[in-house]
Amino acid sequence: MTILYGIPNCDTVKKARAWLTEHGVEHTFHDFRKQGVPEADLHRWLATAGWEKLVNRKGTTWRGLDETLRASVVDAASARAVLLAHASVIKRPVVVWADGQITVGFDAADWAQRACATPPA
Repeated sequence: MTILYGIPNCDTVKKARAWLTEHGVEHTFHDFRKQGVPEADLHRWLATAGWEKLVNRKGTTWRGLDETLRASVVDAASARAVLLAHASVIKRPVVVWADGQITVGFDAADWAQRACATPPA
């Protein structure tokens, strides 16, 4: 089963959820605000995608953080602490595909290839 992680009112997450539904990709949604950031999953995302890709430095939450805190994010360990404390700093959506692959962000062309290659759950 494909799992989409994000925040329901995020425009990119809305597009991603609609895309998955329109393309018949069975999935579940994990709401960071209601369900929190799963620490074990975050560890895997950091190891697989890298902290630089997971930290959304363009978002309003990041820009609203104290400058000292932003400057302290220099590696996976420091990013992990900030991402756990401020889930909105995670670039969205994070998707764990049925085959176990992880993507960060929404790319319709990439997703189309994955949807065709991913067997139904």
